[in-house]
Amino acid sequence: MNGTRLLERKAAGWLSLPRSFGSAVLDLLYPRVCAGCGAAVVERRGHFCWDCLAAVEVIKRPFCSLCGDPVDGAVEHEYVCAFCRARKTWFDRARSAARYRGRLKGALRAFKYDACAFLAVDFTNLLLACVRTHYANVRFDDVVGVPLHPRKERERTFNQSKLLARMLASRLKIGFSPRLLRRVRYAQSQTGLKTSQRRQNVRGAFEVHETDWAMGRTLLLVDDVMTTGATANECAKVLKKAGTAGVYVATVARG
Repeated sequence: MNGTRLLERKAAGWLSLPRSFGSAVLDLLYPRVCAGCGAAVVERRGHFCWDCLAAVEVIKRPFCSLCGDPVDGAVEHEYVCAFCRARKTWFDRARSAARYRGRLKGALRAFKYDACAFLAVDFTNLLLACVRTHYANVRFDDVVGVPLHPRKERERTFNQSKLLARMLASRLKIGFSPRLLRRVRYAQSQTGLKTSQRRQNVRGAFEVHETDWAMGRTLLLVDDVMTTGATANECAKVLKKAGTAGVYVATVARG
């Protein structure tokens, strides 16, 4: 048997092994470290240690019934925040899994700006918990990620929101629509902008590619972080004007 044939057989043997065994081998060759603190991760799955997972500030009530922005202190009734009352809110509801703080914030920045795409599995787990908690009674037709302008997507090498949307759709066992919504105008990053500047920055930046297909559908719009909600609201605006029945937002974190 020549060397090439022997290598082919060995490769086939490795590929036929159970995935859990393959993961164990990879962990042996390339030990995982926590994306939050850098410590060794001894658990078989994920990229966060137990301490960093325990430190994640899961968003709980009270929060705005529309945008989901959490409030510190005691609020005994359902309410809409002053920010939502002052604007036209196009999405039906928005909810986030955790606060954009501490080590979760650092990990999300690495995911977004340093192409740490392997963290998508961990963040999808947070999104899945968020959707099952807050949208248990909503029947979604498809999942849509907030699109990047093609130029920015080339700069980052991938669209983190679409990656999360695709993985979440698979976990929820519903459709994923990567081309329904597209960004048609390049805009600067929302980071560092004031609320009014954020709204202006994304105005007219999105359009619906398949208007007939969108008609009457209930969509789950996914992004990594929500701050003022300007981007999500602009996306929901064009989707609603295209005839969608509902647009609900889910993000990993809330700034």
